[in-house]
Amino acid sequence: MKGISKQFPVVLANDNVDFELHSHEIHALLGENGAGKTTLMNILSGVYTPDKGEVYVDGEIARIRNPPDARRYGIGMVYQHFSLIPVFNVAENLWIGEKRGGIRLNYAQIKTSIGETAKHYGIEVNLDKRVEELSVGEQQKVEILKLLFRGARVLVLDEPTSVLTPQESLGLFASLAALKEEGKAIVVITHKLYEILGVADRVTVLRRGKVVFTSPAAGLTREVLTRAMIGAELEVKGVQLTKVESLGSLRLQSVSVRGDRREAAVVSLSLEAKRGEILGVAGVAGNGQRELVEATFGLRPMEAGDIFIDGKRMTGLGTKGRINAGLGYIPEERRTRAVAIGFTLGLNSVLHDHWEKPYVGRGMLSLNPIRRFTRSILEKFDVKGGSENAAARSLSGGNLQKFVVGREVLRGPKYMLAVNPTSGLDVAATEYVRSVLVDSRNAGLGIVLVSEDLDELLALSDRIVVMYKGKLSPSVDHRDFDKLKIGSMMLGEGF
Repeated sequence: MKGISKQFPVVLANDNVDFELHSHEIHALLGENGAGKTTLMNILSGVYTPDKGEVYVDGEIARIRNPPDARRYGIGMVYQHFSLIPVFNVAENLWIGEKRGGIRLNYAQIKTSIGETAKHYGIEVNLDKRVEELSVGEQQKVEILKLLFRGARVLVLDEPTSVLTPQESLGLFASLAALKEEGKAIVVITHKLYEILGVADRVTVLRRGKVVFTSPAAGLTREVLTRAMIGAELEVKGVQLTKVESLGSLRLQSVSVRGDRREAAVVSLSLEAKRGEILGVAGVAGNGQRELVEATFGLRPMEAGDIFIDGKRMTGLGTKGRINAGLGYIPEERRTRAVAIGFTLGLNSVLHDHWEKPYVGRGMLSLNPIRRFTRSILEKFDVKGGSENAAARSLSGGNLQKFVVGREVLRGPKYMLAVNPTSGLDVAATEYVRSVLVDSRNAGLGIVLVSEDLDELLALSDRIVVMYKGKLSPSVDHRDFDKLKIGSMMLGEGF
């Protein structure tokens, strides 16, 4: 890729970027959020066309105007959010878009053709199984197999380990190494520096749309790459978990919850989170974590069971009653669930408390107390680019997340439900949010931390429980943390 530039209405995503990829190579593409990584690879895979620059394949200019063009050059991309149809089986998903075989489908012939490709590359997957029945790791295999079946020789993977267990990540990297030996050219977009240093041959770092660093991976350190990504030294504080005397607990007793399709999402589950601790909830996405959190906060009805805050039964109370009892919530979907995106930051700061003094008087909002509270959030939590009168949509993802975390912490809850609180954040914002959670825990806040990032849970939690198919494992104390063992539990071992 030579001199690639791409301008969007408010941002120059790629600024005269040169990027080179060889066969027999795994090339890591790093950078903070908004650095231009995915945009660059979307240009390579035909989703976007560049404003300037050219793409060359084997020394010749490649006319890539759309994904079918990219496919003709053997280029394919596996996105962080898979593009599979859940109710179709694996073979049907892989055959979508194929023009081979005429109007009538010969299913046996389709399976034979796909099976030959799967066998050649050593990818084991049940072609008759519906995608919705597969684990996340198996779905990712299907996405990779789809590219290989279509003749891809350049594979781009966007954050491929973000929702995988440690065992699934190891299996993925083994597969990528085998594909590299076959002569494939592989790009891995990632923020997990420690993972990629073990498998990459070369590393390129983008910052603000420009290439700032390219080097063979051998001998590189996380510190060198972090400095390249953010442009300065990042002071990473060690997590200090001080012993805090527990003053109460958030307790769930024999809770059962149904999902959106009336399936049993949470099955007779019990847990207890104490003040002054972080209880980590690990698990592959889709094992009931969302339903559990929503039921705890009062957003989803429970089919059975009870919830207690400091011994007081919350079961019959709605969300407002639970908020008043001291429960806070940091949802994952910050733009759709945490704020009203068109409201000002001032109004968003009191979404939970606009009915309480000092924010209301004589049936009207009291603007001065709201302004003071909003300014305290912006100042204490280093929220850049906003004021109390700015719309929430004006903040970047990282700053909006700091605003949400700051709002919830400064409200002074006793317990906090935090769901993937650093998802999608860059290195600096991730470190900041994690430090806030730990400081709040040390000040006596009880936190239920639900995260698909096992490394985050291992770094922050006092105890970890694993959720699998709506059930909960016994808790593991931080002194006994074993990443591979917890990863095995996430795959169902012991349930």
